[in-house]
Amino acid sequence: MKKSDVLKQMSTPLGAPAFPVGPYYFRNREYLNILYRTDLEALRRVVPEPLEIDEPLVKFEIMYMPDVTGLGAYTESGQVIPVSFNGEKGEYLHAMYVDNHPAIASGREISAYPKKLGSPRLYIDSDTLVGTLDYGSLRVATATMGYKHQPLDPEKARQEIMQPTFMLKIVPNYDGNPKVCRLVRAQIKDLTIHGAWTAPARLQLFAHALAPMADLPVLEVVSASHIVTDLALSMPEIVYDYLAESSD
Repeated sequence: MKKSDVLKQMSTPLGAPAFPVGPYYFRNREYLNILYRTDLEALRRVVPEPLEIDEPLVKFEIMYMPDVTGLGAYTESGQVIPVSFNGEKGEYLHAMYVDNHPAIASGREISAYPKKLGSPRLYIDSDTLVGTLDYGSLRVATATMGYKHQPLDPEKARQEIMQPTFMLKIVPNYDGNPKVCRLVRAQIKDLTIHGAWTAPARLQLFAHALAPMADLPVLEVVSASHIVTDLALSMPEIVYDYLAESSD
């Protein structure tokens, strides 16, 4: 294989890359989102500067994606923290657990999504929308929400999904020091809302050393949403370089 051919590759191994070239389009992507109040000091321990915390809030989310071009079908769960950066309100992606290797590899390598392997599920149990997350054989989270009790304003749903998101891109060098350490920003711009609802919701988090969601405890459920969409992800942009700042 010529050097020019190597440079065209998106991922290894060269003969069978971990994921195909995008863009990736999501059809009927289904969200269960629960916004809850948590401990402010716990948030301060995990949100990196220069992001700022406005309120002690966390969004727990589970997303079922049955039709993703190039990646197939998978489910994802995580915690998202409302923050501000240079006066712009957005969300910091704190942790994501995914059951699909191409989605994990592409999310980490192409972008900066903090993905690791987990076993999330989103399903209907009688009159209840249920989201669960297992790490290995152990339960980490259980979320429940009434199924389609009340319509949610589509514009509010759109604003919720299209919030700017901030992520850490960290790539180590061979000496153990960071080669890349950046804060990046992304925002969904291509979005179609098929339906949106709200209802009473509850969330339980269980302590786990390697999936420490419970380190951001649930003190009060503020709101919940169930949203079905089509969308495409946008490429991130660098907004802060930790290595450049540390060399000044």
